[in-house]
Amino acid sequence: PASPADAEFSSADSDGQVRAMVLELARPADWKLLSTLWRGVQTDLELPAPAIAVNGVDGYQLWFSVAESVPVNQAATFLEALRLRYLSAVAPERIEMSPSREGTLADRVDFSGVVPAERPGTGLWSAFVASDLAAIFSDEPWLDVSPSEEAQAKILAQLESIPIARFRAFLEYLRPIGEPKTGTQPSIPVESHNQPVSTGSNQPAGSAGIPTPKQFLIDVMNDTAVELHLRIEAAKALLRYS
Repeated sequence: PASPADAEFSSADSDGQVRAMVLELARPADWKLLSTLWRGVQTDLELPAPAIAVNGVDGYQLWFSVAESVPVNQAATFLEALRLRYLSAVAPERIEMSPSREGTLADRVDFSGVVPAERPGTGLWSAFVASDLAAIFSDEPWLDVSPSEEAQAKILAQLESIPIARFRAFLEYLRPIGEPKTGTQPSIPVESHNQPVSTGSNQPAGSAGIPTPKQFLIDVMNDTAVELHLRIEAAKALLRYS
């Protein structure tokens, strides 16, 4: 399977699409808080684990990759949904997302903090880190020396990209009933772990504000507004629950 190491992290392509998405929590670094999102995408949403990085200054990053390029708007919506669900109680100035939902394309897709990289004037490095070691960087979210290419590749090689069918199915669930599949940004009908988010959507949801994996797949399979091939993928995935 493809790993985040295969994704083009530097910018959007000529069609305004990306394969990489980054969510950063900083000022200060707080792995205990960010780890709720890291675990949640795996246990709640059954998506592959994102890569974990220290930004070399004051925070942690989660790097997501998709198996195929997706529009910037969709990538930004995906990250915003995760923020609302897991980090809604966190001050907005502590969170950076790329792509973001505002500004020009260049502003919205800012991968200036490509990992690994030396931070100017500090001699400190950003780097991808293993999940079992992430917590030890809370006080010093950086490396004092350049990380070896072999070590970075080993960390990334263990990760997988999000299958494009799963990514699209997730976005289809976020789209309120009756809203066109193209055009304006969809609202995000999810509740955070801290407080409910009112969106006006009449989509069914689980007790935590987002359906269980099984219910999510059933909803996608039964929704006639969803593209047929996505409904078929959902039906296949439901076999595990049979």
